[in-house]
Amino acid sequence: MLGLVLLYVGAVLFVNGIWLLGRITPREVAIMNVFTGLVGLVVAIFAVAAQDLASIQLAGYVLLFAFTYLWVAYNQYIDADGSGLGWYCLFVAITAVPVSIITLSDTGGDTFLVWLGLSWAVWAVLWFTYFLLLAVKRPIQQFAAYLTIAAGIGTAWLPGFLVLNDYI
Repeated sequence: MLGLVLLYVGAVLFVNGIWLLGRITPREVAIMNVFTGLVGLVVAIFAVAAQDLASIQLAGYVLLFAFTYLWVAYNQYIDADGSGLGWYCLFVAITAVPVSIITLSDTGGDTFLVWLGLSWAVWAVLWFTYFLLLAVKRPIQQFAAYLTIAAGIGTAWLPGFLVLNDYI
């Protein structure tokens, strides 16, 4: 399930980065956010059904991001300024920091877990950037756009593709 989620997170981050650059209209990109949010929601529901701690952790972490994409879509549709979403992004960024530290401290030399721990660090920075952009209103939209595209490719699309094709 992780490969599936990562593939679409990569797609939505890439498309959202292009949107932040002003090359896609908000309502047009909203469908990708809804779809990715729903994919994450469905995966989380199946994970919770497994009723083991690791699956429930996966569900909780996936839902942090799935909810972000659904909120982005909602804001795009109603043309909201994103302040509330920005504060939620701070919550996600703060949550991602200890997840990164815990993951990196317990890799056992597993390359995938090292990648995952580093990805959590990147997601913490990315979601903190969204907080600065949306809640604090810092003029960093272009920086946020390029960071979103890079993070989408490096932390989600590429590993999702590799997982789905059984390379990792």
